[in-house]
Amino acid sequence: MTMKLDNEKLTAYVLGELDEKERQAVEKALETDQQALQIVTELRATAKFATEALKAEVPAALTDEQRNAVRDKAAAGAQRAEVMELRLRKPRTPRRWLYRGAAFAATVAIVAGLAMLATPSLLRSRTSSKFVGDASMQLPSQEELAARRMISKLPPEKRKEVLISSNARRGIVVSGRPMEDRVEGELAKPRASRPSRAVVAFTTEPPREPVPGTQPGFIEDPNKVYWPNHNTEAYDRIVENDFLDVGQNPLSTFSIDVDTASYANVRRFLTQNTIPPPDAVRIEEMVNYFSYDYVPPDPDGEDPFSANMEVAGCPWNPDHRLARIALKGREMPWDERPATNLVFLIDVSGSMSPENKLPLLKQGIKLLVDQLGEADTVSMVVYAGASGLVLPPTSGENREAILDALDRLKSGGSTNGGAGIQLAYDTAVGSFIQGGINRVILATDGDFNVGTTNQGDLIRLIEQRAKSGVFLTVLGFGMGNIKDSTLEKLADKGNGNYAYIDTLNEARKVLVEQIGGTLVTIAKDVKIQIEFNPAQVRAYRLIGYENRILAAEDFNDDTKDAGEIGAGHTVTALYELVPAGQDIDLPSVDPLKYRQKAAPAAAVGSNELLTLKLRYKQPDGDKSKKLEFPIVDEGRSYAMASNDFKFAASVASFGMVLRDSKYKGNATFDSAVELAEEGRGQDKHGYRAEFIELVRKAKTLSR
Repeated sequence: MTMKLDNEKLTAYVLGELDEKERQAVEKALETDQQALQIVTELRATAKFATEALKAEVPAALTDEQRNAVRDKAAAGAQRAEVMELRLRKPRTPRRWLYRGAAFAATVAIVAGLAMLATPSLLRSRTSSKFVGDASMQLPSQEELAARRMISKLPPEKRKEVLISSNARRGIVVSGRPMEDRVEGELAKPRASRPSRAVVAFTTEPPREPVPGTQPGFIEDPNKVYWPNHNTEAYDRIVENDFLDVGQNPLSTFSIDVDTASYANVRRFLTQNTIPPPDAVRIEEMVNYFSYDYVPPDPDGEDPFSANMEVAGCPWNPDHRLARIALKGREMPWDERPATNLVFLIDVSGSMSPENKLPLLKQGIKLLVDQLGEADTVSMVVYAGASGLVLPPTSGENREAILDALDRLKSGGSTNGGAGIQLAYDTAVGSFIQGGINRVILATDGDFNVGTTNQGDLIRLIEQRAKSGVFLTVLGFGMGNIKDSTLEKLADKGNGNYAYIDTLNEARKVLVEQIGGTLVTIAKDVKIQIEFNPAQVRAYRLIGYENRILAAEDFNDDTKDAGEIGAGHTVTALYELVPAGQDIDLPSVDPLKYRQKAAPAAAVGSNELLTLKLRYKQPDGDKSKKLEFPIVDEGRSYAMASNDFKFAASVASFGMVLRDSKYKGNATFDSAVELAEEGRGQDKHGYRAEFIELVRKAKTLSR
């Protein structure tokens, strides 16, 4: 039996008021009812806007002085003030309005149902002396302002359906007109004789200083309201790594990370004249955005990558040392790669309509399609409220069919990512090429809001499907609602990589210039474990990789997932080291009560600074192989370091300054530019020069 999707049911679904059985029934019905699905999409957008607008507001109440003043005036005036109420006139033909009125009626219900918050800016100005109302009344709430803004966006015929005449408990309206002209003449009349659209306002004198987000008369004229710039981008909190005592923590273990999304996202913020939020700055992704001239692996060797290590002075703390741990993946000419089975999983929901989303996505995919040939297979799955296969497995040589399917894509509806993921993996498995490249390329802003929407459920879905041998590439698009944290986790658990595409040039970098690293996996579950020599190192700090840290015992556990490395990829990690014998204030615990403190072990008589241990699996393997590489600190100064060492240090220092890290030492924007200039080296594509300009831009914006 098909569920009836009426106004009340749709609103309850959007507000999360249904039980699990009802929710599933609604979602099943939405799969075939596009009109109701569009209403749900509009309601979600409105609810999200109103909720995000409220998050930044601070609840406020009347002061005792204001409350007493209200009581005094209330005693001399009318018993009750009818101020502002939003109600819909009953339509003459209810059935005809069932769907037409649903979106607007539910929108008003959502806005009215949000927590009432006073507008803090009103508390900064003095009140006028004329007011009649309830002594417990609050100042105008944000949801009422949001409601008026929504009303202002309605067509004229719809605005006429809205009557404003409310209970004082619902709030008040800001006005610049004197209270004497507005209150006594209207409220002194019996209710029946007062105009039905009369508005009574709690007036204020103009604020003594500009109040952000307001403009004169913005409530009096709903056509001139100010719509705040709301942002629902999501980033996981980063708690930066601390210095650790080698005596108590001799091992540092983490998964490699070849994602580059953070750098492109930071660039997007800066080019839009905004300093990025600290949690958008993942230093390891910024460092790994750039390629480095590391020594490649032996072409005749069995290992797919080489290890490159270097130690020199730390530029932001002269008393410390800086160690660079790096890997270089084996190059694979594109024309020598195995046959490729690609499934594009494309988000065509309504949120993907801006030019920097679906239109840019199409341009980027066209660049990749131009690189494919007869042996390659391309499929295309789209998802919005529902998912579908718009291009069955097609030879890469048939560009006309591929591009035609791409050009037909239009955005609209909500985002059921879970259903799309299932279909994309099913398609990839159905066209699986044994010994070839099998990959799903997910292109989205990550704003999943229908079907499987919980981040944990999406991650578990990806983890399960990754066991099929199909790898994942995630391409993030857009601004304002990019779900960075979700996309990063999906790529991590899907044995893949995550890039953020903010420009066509970035699409060309990821999908053309570095296509081998993006699509061709040469090793998976790559883990790094560093053992520090206490005779040489007092303490250490891993810069970045906060969300890639592993337990020491995870290094030998082949069931633990880790990162993948692609053909030609370079992976760089930096450690700031405190030499043995130097004092450093480290966190400590009380002495143990039931265990006698062991005498310090004698330091091994070795001049080795540390030993790098690596574990990796073949792309189709289940058992890891271990490699070891020791290094000796030769005491090289920073001035004697290689260009690549200097440039990586520059990027790391820039990231620390952007994050305002407590460990940034004497690093500044100026010093980051100086270090980058010294280490620019051969800059074939101009990416390092671009970085230098971004640092200068950040300095200007931070003033």
